[in-house]
Amino acid sequence: MALTSASIPTKNRILTTCVQLFLKKGYNGTTVIEILREAEVSASSFQNIFRNKEGVLLELVQSMFENQFGTARKIAGADAAPVLVYTVETAIQMALTELNENLRDIYLEAYTQPQCTEYIFQHTAAELKGIFGPYLPEAGESDFYELEIGSAGIMRAYMAKRCDVYFPLERKLERFLTLSLRVFCVPQEEREKVIAWVLGLDICTVANGVMQ
Repeated sequence: MALTSASIPTKNRILTTCVQLFLKKGYNGTTVIEILREAEVSASSFQNIFRNKEGVLLELVQSMFENQFGTARKIAGADAAPVLVYTVETAIQMALTELNENLRDIYLEAYTQPQCTEYIFQHTAAELKGIFGPYLPEAGESDFYELEIGSAGIMRAYMAKRCDVYFPLERKLERFLTLSLRVFCVPQEEREKVIAWVLGLDICTVANGVMQ
C-alpha cells in the first residue's frame, strides 16, 4: 500500500512505539494490542500500513541495515579499508546483543523470519561483493549471496550464545571475525591486523552510542 502524506505521521508513531516496546519487553513479548494502545492508532490503520507485527520488524530491519555500514565507516575512518569497515560493522551488531536482552531478541527474530532474512541476504550480498571481491575475484553477487546465508547463520548462533566469564565478548568477537574473514579468503596477516584494531575499541561504548 502506498503511503499518503496523512499516513506517514501514523507510520512513524507506530515505529517509534514499537522500538520502545521491543526494547522494553522484547519482540516476542510485545503484542499488537499493546502497540495499538501505546501508539493510539486503530487496528485498521496498523493493518493498512504494516499488515502485522512481522511487517514492523521488516521495516526496522531495513532501516538498521541501510545505515549500519555507513555508521561503521564513520567509526573506522573515511580512508579505512573495506575489510576493516566490515569487522567494525559486525562487531557492533554482536556487541548490541550483549547490551540489552530484548535487543538480542529483536536480532535473533530478524535472522529467523523469512522476509527479514531474505532482505538481509540480498542487501548484505551487494556490500560483501564490494568488500571482499578483491579476495574472491571470480565470485559474483550470487556467490556472495550464498556465502552470506552461511555467515549470517554463524552470526545468529554467536548472537544467541550469551557471553559469560568463560566466553567473554572479546573472545566471541575474535572467534566470529576469524571464521567470517576466513570464509571470504582474507589473508591471515590482514585478518589479524583488522581484528586487533576492532578489539582495541571500547566496542560496548560504541555500540551503546549506536543503540541510542
